[in-house]
Amino acid sequence: MSNLLTDNPIALQALMNETLFSAGFTAEDAVLAEVSSSSSAVVWDSSNEEFVYRGDKSSGILFILRYPDYPYFSPKAEEAFIKTLGALNIAAEQVAVLNLANPQNPNDFKRIMAFFQPKKITLLGVEPASLKLPDIAHNSYMRGRVATVFNTFSFEEMFVDINKKKLFWGEFKTFINS
Repeated sequence: MSNLLTDNPIALQALMNETLFSAGFTAEDAVLAEVSSSSSAVVWDSSNEEFVYRGDKSSGILFILRYPDYPYFSPKAEEAFIKTLGALNIAAEQVAVLNLANPQNPNDFKRIMAFFQPKKITLLGVEPASLKLPDIAHNSYMRGRVATVFNTFSFEEMFVDINKKKLFWGEFKTFINS
């Protein structure tokens, strides 16, 4: 039977899905399991690394946020994040997300750069000064030698001010597609 499963990835996937659902897992859990098993670069539990993060650091796209009450985003912010990336044909699993509120994560920009090696960094509600970066106006970016840093509001700030959301979206599309 093991040859049937190893020689037939569809049968293996069906067995995994059946096993996951019978164990009380949700469809989202199955997608996460499938994503994490299909790409070794995608990290869902990075606790054995220098930083605790979610996603794929090899993409060169890093989102830095500070949510003390959540592992990454609030549920509403996560939904907005996924939809925002989806509108640009990017899956959330393809980017790295770092929550500086996690006490295991060093709040040190040089270490962040060395570990993630990003080309594009989005600060979602994180003040550049907290990372010892120069002042960067909201919805604008600073080009460095290695990476470009885009500073914008948190999703919570955008939820209460539609103008902030419009400003973010217009500039974010340009930044990501550059």
